[in-house]
Amino acid sequence: MGMETESQFHVLAVDDSLFDRKMIERLLQKSSCQVTTVDSGSKALEFLGLRVDDEDPNVLSTSPHIHQEVEINLIITDYCMPGMTGYDLLKKVKESAAFKSIPVVIMSSENVPARISRCLEEGAEEFFLKPVKLADLTKLKPHMMKTKLKKESEKPAKEEESEISKPGIEEEEAVIEILPLHQELESEQLETMVSSSSNKRKAMEEVISTDRSRPKYNDITTSV
Repeated sequence: MGMETESQFHVLAVDDSLFDRKMIERLLQKSSCQVTTVDSGSKALEFLGLRVDDEDPNVLSTSPHIHQEVEINLIITDYCMPGMTGYDLLKKVKESAAFKSIPVVIMSSENVPARISRCLEEGAEEFFLKPVKLADLTKLKPHMMKTKLKKESEKPAKEEESEISKPGIEEEEAVIEILPLHQELESEQLETMVSSSSNKRKAMEEVISTDRSRPKYNDITTSV
């Protein structure tokens, strides 16, 4: 497995031939791509975080060694490989909800029109005849750009959803803060009313007290 760290696109190259793996790796690196190479379709699925079920080969399960955090912009695979062929790998990738958007390119040393048609119908972006040339790889960049731009456009959408949800939380907090203020105002109004009522009562009591203390003179007349 070979890998370069500084590059724009990340390509997963799959081929059971060591010579062909080295050849495609070198060509992709010349095209400024980061390359990960594996020698079988099952290892490619494992690298993506998928694993073929031992009891039912048609069922994919999550691999215990998950590499889903690694972004893959394109998969290029040989068609003829023991065990899982490149066509089988193509089908597994396109059946996966998480990875079906990854472009897949098939390589083969045999020019069989029916094979080429079948791969393209299943979702392959390109079908290259070996030996693959540097000029062939120039066709890959538009496919890789498409997936990269799609992922980048998804990020702002998620951030926007997160920002939209924040005002709702702040509004709810504002309501929670305002409620005690209303209660405080009501409490102050009640205290004012009670105080006013108390003052009126006190004034009335003072008048009554004055009347009671004033001496009463009966049958007195004043003449000048």
